[in-house]
Amino acid sequence: MGSNFGTYEDVIKLLNEEGVKIEDMATLVYDLQKPYVPNVTIEESCESIKSVLSKREVINTVMVGLELDRSARARRMENKKLEKILVDDQGLFGVDEVLAYTICNIYGSIALTNFGYLDKIKPGIIGIINNNHERCNVFLDDIIGAIVASAASRVAHRHDE
Repeated sequence: MGSNFGTYEDVIKLLNEEGVKIEDMATLVYDLQKPYVPNVTIEESCESIKSVLSKREVINTVMVGLELDRSARARRMENKKLEKILVDDQGLFGVDEVLAYTICNIYGSIALTNFGYLDKIKPGIIGIINNNHERCNVFLDDIIGAIVASAASRVAHRHDE
């Protein structure tokens, strides 16, 4: 791949800058899958997160979503109406979830249902991000939810008998 493409390392750096670690997401994967896959491990959950984050569509989605959050946060958006929607985290916006579906769609219906569940209950790092009203994180919480949901789906598929 040429240098014009984002990389796995770029995404890890972006997520770390936002306070999100692989281990934070892997814990949620583990918690989601433990009732269904009793022998799942944190290590397998970490590996699954890393696998999801290495996909081109995921890399692109993370970069787009975080750029929108960061631009709104810094008040750098040319479209001030859109910027206000993002900064205010207006409930009927919905584009954040649709962007997150891009990630889930790679991993099928289990990922989509996992995402809906995570988006509703907002456990762990997802809730921490969602409840931080001092920063614009409209896309970040949904992207993290989609990564976790997809990694959990990947674990489920690998253990399907």
